[in-house]
Amino acid sequence: MSFSSLQLHPTLLNTLACLGYETPTPIQKQAIPLILSGRDIVAAAQTGTGKTAAFCLPLLQSLTEGKRGPAHSVRCLILAPTRELAAQIGGSVRTYSKDLNLRSQTVYGGVQVYPQINGLKRGADILVATPGRLMDLVQQEAVNFSHLESLVLDEADRMLDLGFEKSLNELLTLIPKHRQTLMFSATYSEHIRKLAKMWLSNPVEVAISKGNQVAITVRHQLYPVDKARKGELLADLLERQHWEQALIFAKTKRGADEVTERLASQGFNVAAIHGDKSQPVRLSTLDAFKSGKLSYLVATDIAARGLDIQSLPVVINLDLPHVAEDYIHRIGRTGRAGQEGRAVSLVCADEFDALQAIEALLKTRIIRKEMAGFEPDHRVPDSHPRSQKKSIKSSSSNKSKKDKSKNIEPKPDVTQGPGLRTSPFAKLTTKK
Repeated sequence: MSFSSLQLHPTLLNTLACLGYETPTPIQKQAIPLILSGRDIVAAAQTGTGKTAAFCLPLLQSLTEGKRGPAHSVRCLILAPTRELAAQIGGSVRTYSKDLNLRSQTVYGGVQVYPQINGLKRGADILVATPGRLMDLVQQEAVNFSHLESLVLDEADRMLDLGFEKSLNELLTLIPKHRQTLMFSATYSEHIRKLAKMWLSNPVEVAISKGNQVAITVRHQLYPVDKARKGELLADLLERQHWEQALIFAKTKRGADEVTERLASQGFNVAAIHGDKSQPVRLSTLDAFKSGKLSYLVATDIAARGLDIQSLPVVINLDLPHVAEDYIHRIGRTGRAGQEGRAVSLVCADEFDALQAIEALLKTRIIRKEMAGFEPDHRVPDSHPRSQKKSIKSSSSNKSKKDKSKNIEPKPDVTQGPGLRTSPFAKLTTKK
């Protein structure tokens, strides 16, 4: 199937040809005809499947057939959970609409609001926004929705995770009831289904992936390591593997800064992004990474969604996420569009519960590989059922041996001076 068979406008087809897009992805094949017919849809598709083009292309075509609204009005509203994703969608809208007579604007927090207010004075055919900044603009009467024709909720599950449900409920009271609504989500939880019932009218469900799946082109691997040596192992891996680029996830902003400083001091081309960085710095850092000027990007989960980085070879989890589903979103940055990718995790014993949850979600055991010189003092248990049975059996055997030998007098400790007693097994647990 080609894009021309989807009944897209010739101008859009020409733009796609210039971009090198030849064949629509599964989500595009299913969603574009439905959107062009005016239906509401709720779509579950894993990251990297072409969701942005799936809703942008048919909406742009519909907008070319209508009339621009008055000052401050918006005809199509696209909501995204993070500034980075909003900026990326806004860039895609500009790329796809470059030869169309349409006006678009992107608004998000972290930058001055007044240029955004001024930009909306003439109205916009398409407004891409984060919920928080959008409600700020509503309160300042900088935008109205009386001419709204279509609404897109992208990464709807992430918006709920970030606490935007109240803003979404407020927005629902402001927009016209008669509109086309499209909801896209990486996961398809019961909460998302309930949200869809509130926002959508007789929607068609489009499911490209079942539940929380990852691309089959991604290879998963973990290195057991003690927590204190994660930064050291990370540097060693980057040195050995010679990955052209890597996206590295840290659990905290402080942790991201610390590992970035460590890597930079060792000569690695690295930078960090997280919530404490200013928006211009975050965007310029992302641009440098996307263009290949920056080799290694350390990020908190703020960067997990929506980043479209071509041919990213590996995602590294310096820390496992608290929520198993976030592992899916993190590694969704690699193995996109059928390309091979790697998901590498550095796991300490404290993270075993998180690891178990991730493996249960993936329905597979992640391959373990110990790096010579980094063998952990605190072993990461194996969650594989066979290993657990073996461990239970071994434990029972040890207990039996202890029971048989409990009448044996233990050897006295070796004494080193008055009051100082050292176990004869101390050398076995002391790091060289």
